[in-house]
Amino acid sequence: MCRKVIGALALVVAMVGMPGQSLAHGITGSAAGKNTWEFIPLGIEHMLLGWDHLLFIAGIVLLAGELKRAAKLISVFVVGHSTTLIIATLAGWKLSATLVDVVIALSLVFVGVVGWIGRPQKWRWFAASVLGFGLVHGLGLSTRLQDLGLPESGLLWRVIAFNVGVEIGQLIGIVIMVVLGRVFARLIKWDKAPKLANGGLVAAGIVAAIVLSVLSVFAPAPPADAYAAGCSVKTRTETFKGEGNHPPKDFYEPSETAPESDFGHVAGDGYLVVQYSGLSEAQVGQLRTFITGPDGQKVVGGLKQGQAEQIKAINAYDTMSCEKFDLESLKKFADKWLTDPRSKSAEG
Repeated sequence: MCRKVIGALALVVAMVGMPGQSLAHGITGSAAGKNTWEFIPLGIEHMLLGWDHLLFIAGIVLLAGELKRAAKLISVFVVGHSTTLIIATLAGWKLSATLVDVVIALSLVFVGVVGWIGRPQKWRWFAASVLGFGLVHGLGLSTRLQDLGLPESGLLWRVIAFNVGVEIGQLIGIVIMVVLGRVFARLIKWDKAPKLANGGLVAAGIVAAIVLSVLSVFAPAPPADAYAAGCSVKTRTETFKGEGNHPPKDFYEPSETAPESDFGHVAGDGYLVVQYSGLSEAQVGQLRTFITGPDGQKVVGGLKQGQAEQIKAINAYDTMSCEKFDLESLKKFADKWLTDPRSKSAEG
């Protein structure tokens, strides 16, 4: 593929892909109610709106200079971001979206600088770098996907479908860029276009990293009662059967039967009752540490068989339901309730 074509292509994309357009992963709403097939268009949408990913691909193609080498490097990138997308989502790993976006922005700077200097004589180190950035891109994809809220059942197939959509969106983006590149190659007869395109990638990456960093520092802090996507609070409708007493202990393991009548008793005394379902061993450990630690005073918890939500926190008046395990939202809900005067008056 002609270097001028790709140079013109990358120049155009870099110019229109400045922040926040290039970093505006504009998918919103909830994915909890979507079936497996609906995750494919969700992945396509995410990729086409994620110009930071497409700009990185454009830089790789520009630097490769030939179709076969570009295909190999893009395949390495796909392996990287597919691996972390699937593993991180299934494990529930979430990183700071801003931090991931800054690293992705710096990946544009990296590929632009390498392209400006000239093609590597040895490609293995560059392929290893592409793999590393692919792993980071995958973490970004996973974080964005988890922010939409995911169903508990059939998660693996949904993540795979989302990844298929990402690859389809990536292919669509590459085709569009190649077509635009051929058009602009006819209009721009300039030998230095590829070098200017690499400069555009560097500029876009630097500006994006600076803007994201500044915004993260000066952005207003969310209110104390702000909960993550996938968590909602409503007036309590849950009831507990039986009279009950104070439970013998605060936390009940997945292998144990939680005494719901006792939970109902202490809920009336101003306690917070946490019911969980479908958590991993690590998540159970985190929940146990919170409830039995100093921050979990007047909080009890146990497994709730058949519960659709992974976390449900119930006090005397309200219920917070979280489709996915979110310890920070649980802590905020607990803190808000235990500092509410009604939690004291509920003690009778």
